[in-house]
This record gives sequence, structure tokens and C-alpha cells, in this order.
Amino acid sequence: MQKRKLHFSFLLLLLLLFLFPLQTLAYSSEIIPGGENIGIQLKSNGVMIVGFYKVDNVYLGSEAGLELGDRIIRVDDTEVTSISELVEAIDQGSLDSKVHLTFIRDGKTMETDLSLILDQNQVYKTGLFVKDQINGIGTLTYIDPNSFIYGALGHEIADQNSSVRIEVKEGKIVKSEVTGIEKSENGSPGEKRATNYQDQILGNIKENTSAGIFGTYGGDIPKEDAIPVANPDDVKLGDATIRTVLEGETVEEFTIRITHIDPNSETKNILFEITDQELLDKTGGVIQGMSGSPILQDGKIIGAVTHVIVNSANKGYGIFITTMLEEGEN
Repeated sequence: MQKRKLHFSFLLLLLLLFLFPLQTLAYSSEIIPGGENIGIQLKSNGVMIVGFYKVDNVYLGSEAGLELGDRIIRVDDTEVTSISELVEAIDQGSLDSKVHLTFIRDGKTMETDLSLILDQNQVYKTGLFVKDQINGIGTLTYIDPNSFIYGALGHEIADQNSSVRIEVKEGKIVKSEVTGIEKSENGSPGEKRATNYQDQILGNIKENTSAGIFGTYGGDIPKEDAIPVANPDDVKLGDATIRTVLEGETVEEFTIRITHIDPNSETKNILFEITDQELLDKTGGVIQGMSGSPILQDGKIIGAVTHVIVNSANKGYGIFITTMLEEGEN
């Protein structure tokens, strides 16, 4: 019998309950501000569909009712947690030119049959682009010196194609060094370039939420560097600073001006503009990889950088630090 081969296209993107007494904060009143660049490796809980391609002018995935962001967890009776397991399971189940998939969408488990097409080279094609992990960089926001919980990014890690939040199977943050800067321009956000050291693990990733990524920090914790946490009511218009890395591992502090405060937004609470000419000269404004950079005002940590305003690269948004701390404790 002629052995049939399986062709499976995939993408790998380079990238992003405590019980406590009433009126008592679960997080510490003083935390250690970050600013360090971190490498991020996040493995998805299931293999995520991030795109479709035509096979014989047919979108096989769409015909099967699959959507971007669906996470495949089983092929026939075989559980799959990685691309290699998915390929092997489909290869084994492809004799009938069809496999039965179990997948998760919006927290619900669903099933469908996916047809496979054998091309002239005896290669099975699925019509799916998939991925099982994301690698990238970001900025550490804080470490709680008592619980050892850390927070970073200030926003979720989502698939760029589907905008679906990545469900965490496991993950880690690692040492990272900034090696270069691509400057921002109005209409075109820049980014940090960095080298990540996968064997120098700083902590795990337990949660990926709208307020950032969170886990347990395992690196050195300089408790003497802790500063007070500001409540949203403490944040005011005017001068503040952000901490971030532009070269190597050196954390620097740069001046900004807070121009608007929105306590009702989920993540865009603080609107600011960069006033530090050195930072503007080096970066052109807010850049990718700066997400999570802590914002300080009057000796307190008040929030973290989350977004750049694309058409005004010198301006950006930040999230209240208390939102991140509360999410980190959940």
C-alpha cells in the first residue's frame, strides 16, 4: 500500500482564589516597580487555528464550520496539545480522507468533521494554518515582594490574525536584552529588538488576561526597592515618569505628562504624552515592547503603559496599577 503523506501548514509568530478579610488588600501596599525587558514564551491550551487556505478552490476549514481562534484539542480519539501531535494524529486518521475534530470556541467544546484532500503528490492537505505558541518581548511592570506575584504587559496576548486571547497551557518569562530600536512614526509604530535567553527563566506564566500576564517570579527580588501603590484617586494630571529599557538590560526613567484620566475604561485609564526629548530621539514615541513599562508619579506606582496612539506616536495609554494587582491576585 502506498504510504500517504500529510501536508500541514502552520505559523509560529514571534512576538506578546484568595480569601481575605473584608477591607484588607490581598496585594501589598508597597510593590517593586519593574521596567526590565522580558522575553515571553506562551504555549496555547490546544492548537489554535489562525488562518485558512484554499485547496482545489475550496476552504476546507470554513466548510467544516471552523473559525479563526478555534483551539483543536482532539483528533478522532487522540488528544493533541502541540502541532507535532496534531500532524501525527491527522496522519493516522486520514485513511478515509476525513478526520473528526474536537475543539473549543468561546469556552464551549464543539465537534466537526474536517475533509482532507489528497493532491497529485499523494500529500494530504487540511486547508488550515495553526500555531501552538507565541514568543515575544514585553516589559515587567511589578513584583509583589510578599506574594512573589508579578505582572507584565498591562494587556492580553492575543493572536494577531483572529484577535482571540491565547488560553494558557504553560508559559515562562526569561531574561532579555534589548539589541536595537526601530523608531515609531505617526501611522507606523516602532518596536524594540531583543535577544531572549530561554534557559534563564525569571518566572512562570499562569494567567493571560485583559490586564496583562501574571505568574510567580523566581528571580532575585530587591525588596528594598518597593514603593507605595497609588489608588486611582491618587492619579492626577501633569508630570510623571515611565521606566523601561532601550539598550541592553539597563532600566532608565523618562518623563511624560498625563493629559487625561478615565476611571471608567477597562484598560485605557491614563492618557499621556512623552515629554522626554532623549526618549523621543531614540524611539520616536511609544514603541512595541514598551507595554508594561511602569508609570510613576509622586513617588508611587500608578499604572503601566499599554497602547500607542498610532497616528500620534508620542502619545499612549496606561492602565491603573490597582487593576493589574487585583487581576494578579485572582
